Amino acid sequence: MQRKSTFQPLRRTVQVPIWGDLSIRLGSAIFLLFLVIMIHWWDRGGLVDNLDGEVSFSDVVYFTLISVTTTGFGDIVPITDRARMVEAIIVTPIRFAVFFIFVGTAYNFIIKRSWEKFRMARIQEKLSDHIVVLGYGVSGSESVDELIQRGTDPQNIVVIDPSEDRLKDAEKLGCNVMAADATRDDTLNNVRIDKAQNVLVSAGRDDTSILIVLTVRHLAPDVPISVVVRADDNEFLARQAGANNVINPVRFTGLLLAGSAKGAHIADYLADLASVTGRVQLVEREVTTEECGQSISDLKTGGRGLRVYRGGKVIGFWEDECQSLRPGDIVVEIVPTENGEARGDGHNGEE
Repeated sequence: MQRKSTFQPLRRTVQVPIWGDLSIRLGSAIFLLFLVIMIHWWDRGGLVDNLDGEVSFSDVVYFTLISVTTTGFGDIVPITDRARMVEAIIVTPIRFAVFFIFVGTAYNFIIKRSWEKFRMARIQEKLSDHIVVLGYGVSGSESVDELIQRGTDPQNIVVIDPSEDRLKDAEKLGCNVMAADATRDDTLNNVRIDKAQNVLVSAGRDDTSILIVLTVRHLAPDVPISVVVRADDNEFLARQAGANNVINPVRFTGLLLAGSAKGAHIADYLADLASVTGRVQLVEREVTTEECGQSISDLKTGGRGLRVYRGGKVIGFWEDECQSLRPGDIVVEIVPTENGEARGDGHNGEE
């Protein structure tokens, strides 16, 4: 059975300034009013003025404005069948068109903007310790999906992208969205960038991503920033711009390919580690008070400790310094997920 296809129109964004949009709307209304005036003037013989019996051009203008606004004082009325048919068939649809033009203009320029500002203020009041995703392409959308699967509340995620179409997908997930330029100070200030928990940058172009990192770091000196760059020589520039983590998907793909050449299951296991839907997961956290003095192999979570970050130094699990954890240490461990436990594969089975 052939599947029925839905119609998808080909379209392009039309960049019309506010004053231009307003001028088009007002011009359309004036044109329609002028058209009705000409129709009434042409058919003025079918109208009667109950005051002086004569219908002048000024009377036609007056009657047109009164009839279009549906006021109707009854001083000038159509009396012939033709005049009444003109009012019913021609003037009435134009009357509705003018009405909708003015209502739509009022909605777009007054009601809608006021409502959006009100909603934005309410959202901003609750923005604190949130995650800001700058760029909602392939990498950005995947990161948002993964964050939600890891338990992050979508209402605690803010997505900024210039494309309204891409933002529709993020909005369906429940995220806060803004169609704007992430390189602008005003845009980042509007999402309380200085109060964010983390900032994820994936603009699609290295130069744009690095510029965004510079802007974020200027406005939020202490917020952790992760950025995606695709050229090796731009990794250093991204770190110089202020990024805490620089991710190169091209290099990571190369690592997976090389790993698969050395073992059929290495690439599969690395992908398993990176995703919350896998059977095991990499976790980074600060050691607890109970774990201080213990070995990295005796973590309270039951996970397998791999690495310790201590005062900017990287310590492997095989090194003697990992045999006694200290307050402030950051440990990276592998823990089983619910998927792994559901299959009866705890961390002992995985490792």
